[in-house]
Amino acid sequence: MEVICLEDRAFFILIDRVIGHLKDKQGFKEDKWISGDEAMQKLRITSKTTLQKMRDEGKIKFSQPEKKIILYDTDSINEYLEKHSKNTF
Repeated sequence: MEVICLEDRAFFILIDRVIGHLKDKQGFKEDKWISGDEAMQKLRITSKTTLQKMRDEGKIKFSQPEKKIILYDTDSINEYLEKHSKNTF
């Protein structure tokens, strides 16, 4: 039996790439506007305060169609993550 060891970060990068490949292959299109919980999951943050701070500082786009409903733009979240990504060696 062969065992392959990966660092946590490398493992999650691999998983994200596999999921992305499967979505492309199946023609999956994610929603343009997502809830706060989905945005926090995508950004891998756990604090609603952090999400609000990112919104208030203009780091991610949002829409507020009603007083208590705030939706987040997936494209701006993806752009934010890409902007802060680092090249691997």
